[in-house]
Amino acid sequence: MTARLADIAAQAGVSEATVSRVLNGKPGVATATRESVLAALDLLGYERPVRLQKRSEGLVGLITPELENPIFPAFAQVICQALTRQGYTPVLATQTPGGSTEDELTGMLVERGVAGIIFISGLHADTSADMERYERLRAGGVPYVLINGFSPKVRAPFVSPDDRAAMRLSVTHLASLGHRRIGLALGPERFVPVQRKIEGFLRAMEEELGMVSGDARRLIEHSLYTLEGGQAAALALLARDCTAIVCASDMMALGAIRAARQRGLSVPEHCSVIGYDDSPLIAFTDPPLTTIRQPVFAMGQAAVRALLEEVGGTPAPHSEFVFMPELVVRGSTATAPVIQQA
Repeated sequence: MTARLADIAAQAGVSEATVSRVLNGKPGVATATRESVLAALDLLGYERPVRLQKRSEGLVGLITPELENPIFPAFAQVICQALTRQGYTPVLATQTPGGSTEDELTGMLVERGVAGIIFISGLHADTSADMERYERLRAGGVPYVLINGFSPKVRAPFVSPDDRAAMRLSVTHLASLGHRRIGLALGPERFVPVQRKIEGFLRAMEEELGMVSGDARRLIEHSLYTLEGGQAAALALLARDCTAIVCASDMMALGAIRAARQRGLSVPEHCSVIGYDDSPLIAFTDPPLTTIRQPVFAMGQAAVRALLEEVGGTPAPHSEFVFMPELVVRGSTATAPVIQQA
């Protein structure tokens, strides 16, 4: 204890007696001096006595479905930085296989007294899920904002990329390269972003290639948002003579490239692949991935602004803020194979 007192006193520039008074919660110490001692305590790595620990104020929860897909850490970084700049402390809660559910994580955050919660790609995106859970949360006085998903049953601000426009950008790009058999690999159809991508894909295939909806639907394959899921979906689409595959995530796109190579095909010479998200480091894959850039920074900032407006007593519009994605052309797309152009 004496050695610790001496260290803290030296760091704070006060006497050991003063340090002792602060640590024991005694009166008679100036506020500035008390703060200097506490700062020295933190700087030297000593744990504050429980009675002196700062209470967490302005906690904001952030719930993500996972962190293995790089797009979710990217969102988390933007959102956490924006919250910190506004004086709030972000609390990241992540679902894991066999771990806590979204409802359990929500309950945990509410128990910790969070000022609000931001949900990314949560149950609000699942058309088969019960949306009453969000109304109960609102009834409990907890504001929230929902990213990537939409339900007219939930009265809250939503933030989404324009999934239909993303498919139009993808199909238009591939059609301009001469591709006619364009496949779409995405997740389960019960999710709102998946449904919107399908709508955009079918419309673009009809407008760009004159392909009727029934024929275009046969070029759609549902799977999981993983490398393995993309590989399985791509193998099925390649068996249908697709020369290009649009994927609903960059991870799926990497799986599609693996599937093409498994079939002895080269990307992009024999098969073009487009991803979705423009995840960190995706520009350095082999080949560099052409992808749809989800406007993560703008979406994350908008979500934080909307939430803090609600927290501050000025409810944000209970509507959907839709952001335009961008096609980033790299090395995984090229002119369709000549044999398919004949």
